[in-house]
Amino acid sequence: MPITPRKIVDLVLILLAASNIGLAYYLARAMTAEAPAAATTVVLVEKGLGPASIARLLQQNQLLKHPRAFRLAYSLYYSPRFLIAGEYSFEPPLTARKIMQQMVAGKVLLHPITIPEGLTFQEMARLLEAKGYSYQGSFLEACRQTELIADLDPKAGNLEGYLFPETYHFSRGVSAGEIVRAMVNLFRKNFGPEELTRSGELQMTVREIVTLASLIEKETSREEEKPLVAAVFHNRLRLGMKLDCDPTIIYALKMEGRFDGNLRLRDKSLPSPYNTYLYPGLPPGPICNPGLSSIRAALHPAPVDYLYFVSRNDGSHVFNRSFQEHQRAVLKYQLKNGRRLR
Repeated sequence: MPITPRKIVDLVLILLAASNIGLAYYLARAMTAEAPAAATTVVLVEKGLGPASIARLLQQNQLLKHPRAFRLAYSLYYSPRFLIAGEYSFEPPLTARKIMQQMVAGKVLLHPITIPEGLTFQEMARLLEAKGYSYQGSFLEACRQTELIADLDPKAGNLEGYLFPETYHFSRGVSAGEIVRAMVNLFRKNFGPEELTRSGELQMTVREIVTLASLIEKETSREEEKPLVAAVFHNRLRLGMKLDCDPTIIYALKMEGRFDGNLRLRDKSLPSPYNTYLYPGLPPGPICNPGLSSIRAALHPAPVDYLYFVSRNDGSHVFNRSFQEHQRAVLKYQLKNGRRLR
């Protein structure tokens, strides 16, 4: 019986089908085989590595039994999607398919970093450096991206006040700009339409509210006291009294690189616009990056007529309406203990 062209085509198709079935069976077994690694393995996949190099890297870390199958499966089933570079934590039980899916999705390892309330952006930079946090670029330079906040604060010369304190999770090698944008975005999330409306009711700009919140943040860490401190400052601003806020002088000294941890009586004469002992009203801008409770206190001060407060030296404060009461509190809690007058 002669072999016709039709039969040749049918035979080729049968062979191709058998080949495809065999390949599919091979890849299915190879991609679902459990990886040799018995413990969680962290692998850094550098930018620029292709599928073949990544497969070798995974094999070297005992995460792949069949690197060739990994490459073939990527070409057949996942390309043109990328195997995303980054630091990965692979946890057993593990298969090549799970590894592939994790890398295509870019589920990289995230590292936590906690930014406490009340830090300046310069102190944040030192904190990140001290903790060995891996990021690309200059954090200080990124904090000058004022376009991130220009619609809320067109007078901003940097992002002081708008870097929201929180615990963040970033991948290794994230850029400083991405870190800063995440902080500003979280600030914007917490300072939304309701806060903007309240600022208008107080006849204050966003910059003024954030500046006031930064003073509150530096004056007390006690949540229950923040609305009281806010009330003192609001009352003084309304009456045209100077705020007499020590942290504003400390900030000015820090900016000049002259603060050694001690505030002296002569510092109250420092010729700086941040010196609220010399100049009435708020300082030119925020003196730190306040947390949510301080922002809320600035927006919603307690309904009290206090004008003074003094530290008890235990983290709490005494609040008074009159200067005479304040002087008695100063004598009791400051002068008798050899402390300076507020």
